[in-house]
Amino acid sequence: MITRNLWVFLHRWTGLLMAGFLIVVGATGSLLAFMPELNRLLAPQIYPGPREGKEMALGELARRAETLVPAGQATQVSYVQPGTARVSMSPRPLPLIPDYSVVYADPVAGDEYVLGARPEPPPLGFDHLYLDPVTGEELGRLDKQPPITSGAGVMPFIDRLHFRLAMGEWGGWILGIVAVVWTIDCFNGLYLTLPISTGKGNRKSWLARWKPAWLVKLSASFYRVNLDLHRAFGLWLFAVLLLFGWSSVYFNMRSVYDPVMRAVFDFETPPTMAHGRSMGASHKAPKEPMSFERAQALGESLMAEQAREGGFTVERPFRLTYQEGPNSFTYSVRSSRDVGLKFGRSSVVFDASTGAFRSLRLPTGQHSGNTFTTWIVEMHLANLFGLWFRIFVCVLGVGIVMLSVTGVYIWWKKRSARVASAAARAPAKAPAVSIPAMAFVEKSH
Repeated sequence: MITRNLWVFLHRWTGLLMAGFLIVVGATGSLLAFMPELNRLLAPQIYPGPREGKEMALGELARRAETLVPAGQATQVSYVQPGTARVSMSPRPLPLIPDYSVVYADPVAGDEYVLGARPEPPPLGFDHLYLDPVTGEELGRLDKQPPITSGAGVMPFIDRLHFRLAMGEWGGWILGIVAVVWTIDCFNGLYLTLPISTGKGNRKSWLARWKPAWLVKLSASFYRVNLDLHRAFGLWLFAVLLLFGWSSVYFNMRSVYDPVMRAVFDFETPPTMAHGRSMGASHKAPKEPMSFERAQALGESLMAEQAREGGFTVERPFRLTYQEGPNSFTYSVRSSRDVGLKFGRSSVVFDASTGAFRSLRLPTGQHSGNTFTTWIVEMHLANLFGLWFRIFVCVLGVGIVMLSVTGVYIWWKKRSARVASAAARAPAKAPAVSIPAMAFVEKSH
């Protein structure tokens, strides 16, 4: 009993600490299950839906975006929804200001390099440019940072709230810790539903004594209904809640996820995705990357070659990304190795200057751990099996909110009962004696 009391204590207080965060991620997750439809409802000008005509290539869309915004440069272009292409943009770097007071010489090549500083370019005022993929017409611009100034910013904010508490890296760390605790507590919650041994006198089987934990007695008291909902929902959806908790660890706590997966599965950690940034002081100019149009043509060629060798088929292009840090392009498509419905995660990575092939990343079929990760990630994103599964994920989000609320209510009722019981057991205080004031008045003689 001492051990069980310890697990009860841990489940109670970890649940209380996680409750607020789980209410946020549960409610926002329910909305994100229908993100395409809500985007179209809130911002029909940006998400008009599919239209007739041949879509422009990814490279063409990148060039079109840079024509519309001469001060910006494209870093990523993708088909985000039918009828809408999104181009991520950053300010175009300003020319290097040379400092001729210091000159470096390469003793091997014999070249000389001059130190310089690249000033920070003025901000564009937005992060994403949305285009009609058929005509190339601009549909809108969006700054992913708050405040929200239009309907188009609502669902991106909900997305940041769900995955980062809309707090950037700090929010990701907080939710990563919550996800690890959630995953562990799933097993603790399951253990606490198991029946306690009552000795040899109980004739009911172990399963018969466990059966009430799976049921909700609606005719019982309000407190009992809350207890039944909390316990039964956690039991019926134990596996799903566990997988959602573990996939949350993948999103926000890779320092925990990757070592565990390597210990259990054949798992390969993908290279760190470096984000584009402006160049600082340097004595050697960076290599000039190829254009997006050339990168797309090369990406298509490399992907076709890898598909022939790997025995998979390419279905449609999805995304083209330039990363300044590793100086690479990543060309992504939906292939027969993808399991998700909306995205394409089959990718080739190649040098942005020379075009040299670097790596192939497939969502399934390469490593068992990566295949498992793909399935739970697509499950978390409600990107499997169609409409019925999105409805299920939406209801699951509401259920996570219910688990948190009922857990807090159960704790509050038990605490109130303990306080009342302690007050009843406390010894009654002697009643105060009221002494008339006149008793303190000295009699006059």
